[in-house]
Amino acid sequence: MDNIEIETMQISDLNSIADILLTDFDDFWTYSVFKSELQNPNSTYIVAKSNNLVVGFAGIWQSVDDIHITNIVVKKDHRYNGIGKMLLNKLIAICKFKKTTSITLEVNSQNIPAIKLYETFGFKNVGIRKKYYNGTEDAIIMTMEVNE
Repeated sequence: MDNIEIETMQISDLNSIADILLTDFDDFWTYSVFKSELQNPNSTYIVAKSNNLVVGFAGIWQSVDDIHITNIVVKKDHRYNGIGKMLLNKLIAICKFKKTTSITLEVNSQNIPAIKLYETFGFKNVGIRKKYYNGTEDAIIMTMEVNE
């Protein structure tokens, strides 16, 4: 695997992936949604770069003492190389720095690799959101306590 660097997402990073956001990253968020998220003071987004090219990204929303992971997405041709794990590790470090008490996320009930990744970090299944994805697939709500 190439040398991966994790850094704060800049608008230039978003511009560099705008044309391939939906095809290569398999994410349902559009360029305009991401652009407004980068301007949201309660949001933090990071990117994984290989040879200065974005190969993954992840983000959080902060609400008082709870943080919600909005997404962790790795470019299709770079999956299963530990990049998602690196992004999650960095998000957890950010959450600890922000003195949050818990981290929550939703994951597609069909996304077994992601569920297993979250479980290895200590996330617990706390509920289901019926038909959350595309009005057809359920989401599992997972939470992890931090800074106890």
